[in-house]
Amino acid sequence: ELLAPPSQPPRTKSQDKARTSAIVDSSAFDYALLSDRAARQQQRQVTPQATPHRKRQRINGDRFIPTRSGRDLQSGFRLIQEPEPATPARQRRRVPRVPTQRSEDADRTFTEVLRAELFEDTVPPLQNAVSPYRTPPRNPGMPPATPQKNLFSYISPQHQNIAGLSTPSRTPQSRRSLDPDVFSEVYNTTPFRYSSQQMLLTPRRQPRAVSKVPFKVLDAPGLVDDYYLNLVDWGSTDILGVGLGSSVYLWNGQTGKVNKLCTLEDDKITSVSWIQKGTHLAVGTKKGLVQIWDAERAKRLRTMTGHSARVGSLAWNAHILSSGSRDRLIYHRDVRAPDQWFRKLVGHKQEVCGLKWNCQENQLASGSNDNKLIVWDKVSDAPLWKFSEHTAAVKAIAWSPHQRGLLASGGGTADRRIIFRNTLTGVVKNEIDTGSQVCNIAWSKNSNEIVSTHGYSQNQVVIWKYPSMTQVANLTGHTYRVLYLSMSPDGRTVVTGAGDETLRFWEVFNKRP
Repeated sequence: ELLAPPSQPPRTKSQDKARTSAIVDSSAFDYALLSDRAARQQQRQVTPQATPHRKRQRINGDRFIPTRSGRDLQSGFRLIQEPEPATPARQRRRVPRVPTQRSEDADRTFTEVLRAELFEDTVPPLQNAVSPYRTPPRNPGMPPATPQKNLFSYISPQHQNIAGLSTPSRTPQSRRSLDPDVFSEVYNTTPFRYSSQQMLLTPRRQPRAVSKVPFKVLDAPGLVDDYYLNLVDWGSTDILGVGLGSSVYLWNGQTGKVNKLCTLEDDKITSVSWIQKGTHLAVGTKKGLVQIWDAERAKRLRTMTGHSARVGSLAWNAHILSSGSRDRLIYHRDVRAPDQWFRKLVGHKQEVCGLKWNCQENQLASGSNDNKLIVWDKVSDAPLWKFSEHTAAVKAIAWSPHQRGLLASGGGTADRRIIFRNTLTGVVKNEIDTGSQVCNIAWSKNSNEIVSTHGYSQNQVVIWKYPSMTQVANLTGHTYRVLYLSMSPDGRTVVTGAGDETLRFWEVFNKRP
């Protein structure tokens, strides 16, 4: 009786009913929960806007070590610094990055250090697969993981006998001294090799400093914003000629004074050009006339006809004056002869906007709105070369004074390139995409450099080092495209003109060595 379980009071009908109701409610809740889960799962499968499962990215490599074979690390580092556009669908065409001299030097140093750090030692060939169960064979060209020589030398102590005579050590071994080479990799405390440290610590030649600000700015009211005109030229007597509207003004580089040379009646100035040596200035007009003026006496010497449209380009070769017009023709004129012209050149299909003589080779380069660049010989009316690489109007033309037959030309907005050609062989030597409209080009007289002026979007003046075509300087300040460019007689200063009606003087080149 003591071990029997205690008796429980009998249950009432109300307690049995409550227990049965609780069991039923629990089963109903579990059923409702399972039904809700099934409905949600079915909705996920039917709804197309459900968030897709994230796929696991495939990793190329072994033990989380990425495979970098075939990758350009330098380009990869550049992509990290380029921000992605917020709206890719509306992004504008990206202007190609034009390298500056400073960035080119930094990239070159980075490439050399990276190559020295990664590939200084001989890399084992890929076909020699290494078994995971064997110790990989050491390449003879690679240094051992541990140095062959001990850092310190260990010598067993010598024992003295009673007679004071020393006995040989118990463990005889050869005495090893410290590595005498202080530049050994054993003592290196930096993550770079000593060769890389020497490369980084070697003093480098600093790039030439060019002032970013013009040292003189002149107002030029009425300077037309027309890509096909040539209204600024700096003569050998240090006088700058500028065509403004119907008048020609002269600025003296020695005194700084400005004088008016002439004013045309019922006509507009479309081009000006100084003779190589002397005070004669050629003036092209909108009506197709070519006038020769003596700037020293402020007197018109003669007026020549022939063109039926405006004369937008002029070029001298001694006493020969060449004129290009909107009528697509080029005339050679001998200013000593009474004839209006002695040779007519037919080759362009649209307005001629660029003319430059190579006086050493007696070759004339002409550019046109038909995207063609033609080289003519002085004694022939047939084209010597016809180049069609440009995809826009060719106005910017310049002959190199340092290399025979080297011709540079720049294209308009749809082209944006500067192309260098050898007119002796007709081969394209080099080209670069400047990222903007090329309006004018001039070679330095004192160094192997060129200066180019550009349009949208920066309206900049750029100094290039040839033939690497790295930027020495990028000068900004004009608010319109820089259409006009001319160089001083000493070759140190250039003047630029734009539709913002200003003339800016920049000192960009050094003296002749």
